[in-house]
Amino acid sequence: MDDLFESFRPVMSLAEGAVWLPGFAREEAGEFLQQIEIISACAPFRKMRTPGGRSMSVATTSCGTCGWYSDAQGYRYLTHDPLSGMPWPEMPEIFRQLARRAAERAGYPDFTPSSCLINRYEPGAGMGLHQDRDEDAPQAPIVSVSLGVPARFSFGGPNRENHARRIELLHGDVVVWGGASRFAWHGVSPLRETFHPSTKALRYNLTFRAINISRFQS
Repeated sequence: MDDLFESFRPVMSLAEGAVWLPGFAREEAGEFLQQIEIISACAPFRKMRTPGGRSMSVATTSCGTCGWYSDAQGYRYLTHDPLSGMPWPEMPEIFRQLARRAAERAGYPDFTPSSCLINRYEPGAGMGLHQDRDEDAPQAPIVSVSLGVPARFSFGGPNRENHARRIELLHGDVVVWGGASRFAWHGVSPLRETFHPSTKALRYNLTFRAINISRFQS
């Protein structure tokens, strides 16, 4: 039934430079979840605080050359996990390969991600509209992989007031945005309480980014 349903969800353009790839990561999803367990055993999920002091509703960890971090000092990329003082876990090769394939399928060849931010959503957790600007690598796209329970994803334009399109992201869906849409505002509505056999009530989102090395902090 899942395979039949996938046939009704073709690849779709969300905006200039933004592509929705339904089910693109379904075959790798099981191994992705196993790797998330390994990564989070070394760099545990934690709820970060915004520079303004608000606790985020999603729990976060990272892997790769650097990891995204937020606290009173601001948003930034760090080469070491502040909780352990150790480098972030190495990015699994299966992550890197899928991100590259998805980027190429969306029209962005030669994508080389430096970092993978992993967000864990529990029921009620969401992500307000925001732009990904901390990477200082506007030539490279963002590759986003959804695993687990469905999520309502909003994708707008370069200005916050632009109309945002809403789509339902399912297990294994991938969204890639770059070019004219690289700084599009996007977000996730609060997660509904439902169930997926692979993740129970949880959703995981992995976003792959290329980072300007000058942005790395130890």
